[in-house]
Amino acid sequence: MIVVIGGNGKTGRRVAGRLTGRGEQVRVVSRSTSPRFDWDDASTWEAALAGAGAAYVTYHPDLAFPGVPEFNARFSATARAAGLRKAVLLSGRGEEGALASERALQESGLAWTVVRCNWFDQNFSESFFLGPVSSGVLSIPAGEAREPFVDADDIADVATAALLDPRHDGEVYELSGPRLLTFTEVARELSAATDREIRYEPVSHEEYVAELQREGLPADFADLFATILDGRNASVTDGVQRALGRPPRDFSDYAARTAATGVWTSSRLPAAPSLR
Repeated sequence: MIVVIGGNGKTGRRVAGRLTGRGEQVRVVSRSTSPRFDWDDASTWEAALAGAGAAYVTYHPDLAFPGVPEFNARFSATARAAGLRKAVLLSGRGEEGALASERALQESGLAWTVVRCNWFDQNFSESFFLGPVSSGVLSIPAGEAREPFVDADDIADVATAALLDPRHDGEVYELSGPRLLTFTEVARELSAATDREIRYEPVSHEEYVAELQREGLPADFADLFATILDGRNASVTDGVQRALGRPPRDFSDYAARTAATGVWTSSRLPAAPSLR
């Protein structure tokens, strides 16, 4: 049995689908499943993990938020007591706050693999950038920061391999796409893929905080944006190549593939924000 925590998320549902396709027994858990898994209710953890040998672990909304490492230390202890042998943790690249959560897992006595990522391609189609892209104007406090956007399908491929193959035990994989892009260049890529104009209009940190508050969302997202967009992740990595023996998918391929689904021309509303 492999438990997928957050199995309805961008990476979780992809990991669950890959595992099921390989004939693995999979239990997807979240606040809406039975058994229920709720990060804010530790009493739900043991039942969700019962009988499982491995787990794919994602934390919503983000590992870098205050207090999360303590949750993860407690979770790791509970998981080991429940009989779990291995955990694959989705972590944040360049996030100091996430390192404490990684250490909690690494010191738990479980076999582990850490998968570090920065910005997902799919944030533009399956999360909080869906609405702005659909409207044609992408406004965030990113300036001309350059990011190596990574495809969630690459993340899922690496996580699945790590869950099934002990050769990945003890590895930290930093994943990225094959090239750096500014948000201006992202807008151009999306414009070309959709055959319509999509603009990037940078806003100030204060303007973005106000927008988040209007939407009833945590202002912490604006602070996290400011932190991880300071150039610390402005380099490509070899994580996908090292884990899978192939290069990562390119953003232009993602844009073309996703445009063909019509998601950016539909009336669908964006999902709740999650950097992961």
